[in-house]
Amino acid sequence: MASGLEITAQRAAGLLDSLTEIVARASAATLAVPVSSIERRTKEDQSPVSAADEASEAIIVEGVARLLPGVPIVAEESVARMATANLEPSFVLVDPLDGTKEFLAGRDEFTVNVGIITRGVAIAGVIAAPKQERLWRGIHGAGAERMALRFAGGRPEVGTGSAIKTRKAPERLTVATSRSHLDKDSENFLARLPVGKRHACGSSVKFCYIAQGDADLYPRLAPTREWDVAAGCAILAAAGGQVSMPNGGALRFGRSTPNFLVPGFIAWGDPAFAAALA
Repeated sequence: MASGLEITAQRAAGLLDSLTEIVARASAATLAVPVSSIERRTKEDQSPVSAADEASEAIIVEGVARLLPGVPIVAEESVARMATANLEPSFVLVDPLDGTKEFLAGRDEFTVNVGIITRGVAIAGVIAAPKQERLWRGIHGAGAERMALRFAGGRPEVGTGSAIKTRKAPERLTVATSRSHLDKDSENFLARLPVGKRHACGSSVKFCYIAQGDADLYPRLAPTREWDVAAGCAILAAAGGQVSMPNGGALRFGRSTPNFLVPGFIAWGDPAFAAALA
């Protein structure tokens, strides 16, 4: 299906249904074993990982490799074993289970994420929240949508999509914040804004809440990794929002050194508000 290493937004649109099916199957794998009995361990960076993370990643990596032969895949649980690859012009970023802490706590906020990167820009993304039975997807310049995701007898079924858009910033902002990683710099940043309500949750689902107009911004001024944010950046941009670095510069992907680190970012639903604030 793929015949080159560059994936344009137009080409990504033709791949979107196949990527959605892969993410849906990976989502089903995260629900296959009760959380109370699932195997888990602690990684070297002290973050948790479970058998569900690994099962989801195996499905995504195998599916994407068949769909896009020759295109590098950077996936969270296997990145340390990945041979050095040329990530230009395009590659795929995978977070097979974002919000493992929430997953192991039995919350519904964890997500399954796939993002396509071309020349440093997240041009397409798919995010599923299996326990919420929702899936979001978007193509840069072509819009975003939300879909129902059901599991009939363990098999995923994706419903018809409905278009989503960000909203104009209201007088009092609704802010999505991290449940597990809210840092002091982000708190200080929010203290300068007209915040009316906060919604604390885990995982990349925060990008989706902004994309569908239920929240206005999500600041994270502490380090994270590219696979945590790539799909969310693509969906938010497709819905009319933007993600920027704390200094206002564009967030770029493909920085394998040091280990795909993102030093911080701010996700905005209303780019005009962000520009006025700057």
